[in-house]
Amino acid sequence: PHRTELYEAPPPACWPIVYSPDYNITFMGLEKLHPFDAGKWGKVINFLKEDRLIADDLIVEAREASDEDLLVVHTRRYLNKLKWSFVVATITEIPPVAFLPNFVVQRKVLKPLRTQTGGTIMAGKLAVDRGWAINVGGGFHHCSSDKGGGFCAYADITLAIKFLFERVQGVSKATIIDLDAHQGNGHERDFMDDPRVYIMDAYNRYIYPGDGFAKRAIKRRVELEWGTEDTEYLQKVHTHVEGALNELKPDIIVYNAGTDILDGDPLGGLAISPQGIVKRDEVVFRAARSRRIPILMVTSGGYQKRTARIIADSILNLHSLGLIDKELAAGGVGNPKVEQMIRDSAKDLSNLS
Repeated sequence: PHRTELYEAPPPACWPIVYSPDYNITFMGLEKLHPFDAGKWGKVINFLKEDRLIADDLIVEAREASDEDLLVVHTRRYLNKLKWSFVVATITEIPPVAFLPNFVVQRKVLKPLRTQTGGTIMAGKLAVDRGWAINVGGGFHHCSSDKGGGFCAYADITLAIKFLFERVQGVSKATIIDLDAHQGNGHERDFMDDPRVYIMDAYNRYIYPGDGFAKRAIKRRVELEWGTEDTEYLQKVHTHVEGALNELKPDIIVYNAGTDILDGDPLGGLAISPQGIVKRDEVVFRAARSRRIPILMVTSGGYQKRTARIIADSILNLHSLGLIDKELAAGGVGNPKVEQMIRDSAKDLSNLS
C-alpha cells in the first residue's frame, strides 16, 4: 500500500492525544450561526494544559487528510460535490456558507474538518501502538462514503478503520461503540455488509437522523427515550458495552464519545449530568483496558459552551484512574515492541541521572 504521512510515528515522548489548532472553525462570526461550539477542541486542550496534563510539544500534531487519503473511503464524485459551497452549507447546516466563494469554504470550513479527519486516522494507528489514543476532534458519524450531513463532511470513523484493516497487520476486527446522542448512520451505511465491524449504538430514538436503512447495520441497538437520566443511561451503557465486547473481541475499539447527551443540549434531548458523562467514558475505557483491547476515542457532537470543560474533566479522570497514561497500560503488555520502548526510555532516564 502507498505510504501515507498519517502513519509516521510521532516522537515517543508524545502522549497519544491528537490535536491541531487548525481544528477550530472561526471566521466572521459565521460559526456562531450553528449551535456547535466551533472552538470547543482548542478549549479542551487549554483546560488540559492548565491542569498540567499535557504541554504543546507533548501532543501529536494532527495532519490534514489528503485527497488520496480520503479516497480510501470516499467516492471521487462525493469529494467533487464539496467544491460547491451550497453543498457544504447543507452538510454543515450553516446556510450563509452557500454564498461564500468555494476557496474560502475550503480553507475555513473543510480544511479544519479534513485536519480532524487526518487526526482520527493518525489516532487509529497510535491506539494500536500505545493501547489507547484520543483525537480531541473527529467523530463525524453522519458521513458515509458518498453522502455528508449533520455537520459531518468526511467519514473519519470509517477511514480510521479501513486504514487499520488495510495497513496494520493483525487488525481484522473492529467494534464501534457510538454513544453520541444521535444515531451514527454514516459508519453504519459504510459497514452495512461488513462482518469485520461490530456496531453498538445508543441514541435518542426520536431525533435526527432516524435512518431506518442504516439501523440494519447495528448489532446492538440501544434506543433511548427523551430525557433519559444518569442511572438508567449508565446501567444500559455498562450492560451493552460489556455484552458487545463479550460477544466479539475486536482488535480495536472506536469510541464515539459525543457529549450532546448532556442535560440541556438543544439537539440531543437527553438529560445526562456532567458527572454522568465522565462516568460513561470511564465505563467504556475500563471495559477496553480490562480486556487489553486498544481504544481510539473521538469527541463527536456536543453543542453547549460547557462541553469542552466536561471532555477535559473526563480525560483527567481517565488519567487519575490509570486508564490512560503516557507510557502505556494494557495495550503494551506482551507487545514486545512497546516493552522494548519502555525499557529504552527507562535506560535513557538512568543515563540522564
